[in-house]
Amino acid sequence: MLKLILGHGAIAGAIVAAAMFGSMFVFDGMQHGWIGMAIGYTSMLVALSMIFIAIKQYRDRDLGGVIAFWPALALGLGITLVAGLFYVVAWEVVLAVTGMDFGRQYGDAIIAGERAKGLSGPALAKLTADMHAFAVSYADPLYRMPMTFTEIAPVGVLVSLVSAALLRNSRFLPARRG
Repeated sequence: MLKLILGHGAIAGAIVAAAMFGSMFVFDGMQHGWIGMAIGYTSMLVALSMIFIAIKQYRDRDLGGVIAFWPALALGLGITLVAGLFYVVAWEVVLAVTGMDFGRQYGDAIIAGERAKGLSGPALAKLTADMHAFAVSYADPLYRMPMTFTEIAPVGVLVSLVSAALLRNSRFLPARRG
């Protein structure tokens, strides 16, 4: 099972890292907002489809076509962990290569958006202070890395739960004989 976790986790991590690097060049210097988020989460979903593939392979090849929910979930969560580590490392490389100050840029975008909606006075001053504090915190890798991991982890948990629930039924996509 460890071989499946490491192998499929590395493949999923490579897919999501490649998507991150690709979007870094496509969106270089552009404000991408929801489009970037949609591409990012879609690439995570595609990459984490390796969870379904790994659970099915393990069920059909190693367990004779039957797997319980908990071992299937454990396999999926292991793959999520490995893919998440790849994702965090990829983001750290993007930040190092580009010199991007994401915390500041994100804070500036939030402030500009709220200012455009008419926020002013003490509320704007509080938001500005909060975004500055966020940028300072985000500059610390011990703050940033777990936060980055929490971007991909919920997707992996969801895919793991759905895959384990579906594949625990041996009649769902049964193993081919022959």
